[in-house]
Amino acid sequence: MRTALLRGLPAALLTVLSLTTGTPAHAAETVPLAQAVASLPMATESRDGYTRDAFKHWNSGDNPADGCTTRNEVLITEAVEAPAVGPRCRLTGGSWWSYYDQTTVTSASGLDIDHMVPLAEAWDSGASAWTAQRREAYANDQGAEASLVAVTARSNRSKADQDPAQWMPPAADVHCRYAAEWTGTKLRWDLTVDDTEHAALNDLATACPNQTVTYTPAP
Repeated sequence: MRTALLRGLPAALLTVLSLTTGTPAHAAETVPLAQAVASLPMATESRDGYTRDAFKHWNSGDNPADGCTTRNEVLITEAVEAPAVGPRCRLTGGSWWSYYDQTTVTSASGLDIDHMVPLAEAWDSGASAWTAQRREAYANDQGAEASLVAVTARSNRSKADQDPAQWMPPAADVHCRYAAEWTGTKLRWDLTVDDTEHAALNDLATACPNQTVTYTPAP
């Protein structure tokens, strides 16, 4: 969960950030994981025509005035101990908790910003039909805490573009959370699942009977 510890930011930047925090356009929904999985649309996946360049990132973020890209805005928001923010949004110091592998990271350069549902998987699952603008919005989505996650580079690169039928975080005790955040992201963006992915998520829902999914439909 994001901690939003921003004490390392200049006061003026904090003011701008607070003014740009808006009310979600749609109400959040919270349902049991099993119910959320059951509501996912199913379809055959296709990677025809995919290129990573179809998803513009990182852009100027939620607040272009802060001089930070989406990547650095996420790092600032998710910091356990806030980094100092220098000219051109250069981050120094700070610490982060990579929940995939339960690892503390003390350098921003040691982190990747993971797309909970990878760009290629999103393409396979419906984003191929989106406009370039919607794909950019997806790739830089800070409207839901789970969409973009600061994790160790090694865990992100181990995951690559795999879905939960192919990859789960190394830390077994976060599997329920991960399944919920994956499912919530797919629901948020109205993305489909294929048969093997759906089966894996059903198994996880059975193993996580008390897990809920909270999501807000994307604008």
